Amino acid sequence: MTVQAYILVQTEVGKAAEVAEQIAAISGVTQSEDVTGPYDVIARAEGPSMDELGTLVVSSIQKVPGITRTLTCPIVRI
Repeated sequence: MTVQAYILVQTEVGKAAEVAEQIAAISGVTQSEDVTGPYDVIARAEGPSMDELGTLVVSSIQKVPGITRTLTCPIVRI
């Protein structure tokens, strides 16, 4: 079973569309959209374990130029 999460992303002013496009190209990201509100981009990602999902966020997503902050929200099934 894969682990999934939403990643809420804040970007530099005017960078949301570009950041969303770059995030969408990352392996493990299943969806990436620019949005309005307190966050500029919301992405959905998955990985085989929580550790590997965390590595994806830290080593790939957070390195996209223009990102200022991320918040990872793991999906839980209650």
